Amino acid sequence: MGELLLNERETGKGRLVSVCDVGLLGEEFENGDVSLTVDPEFYDGETVDEKTVVQSLANCTVANLVGTDAVALAIEHGFVEEENVLELDGTRHAQLLWL
Repeated sequence: MGELLLNERETGKGRLVSVCDVGLLGEEFENGDVSLTVDPEFYDGETVDEKTVVQSLANCTVANLVGTDAVALAIEHGFVEEENVLELDGTRHAQLLWL
């Protein structure tokens, strides 16, 4: 698995976590009417290991994940279901919301 960037921030509604594969910052992806920009202001953060990402996802309220490795890790640990993943121009995107 490649390197991952993790950004955590507290909001009025809980902890918001952003995870993306290193190298995707600033990239834009599309699939039909859906588009996604990996905005550095939102996704840039600390380069972390898989264990740190898993701990962060377990303790967040909302998470946004971009990249093949980031999404695969979330699926592997049961945070995201495969059928809820978007395919965008050769990368993957998923969101997580704990209710």
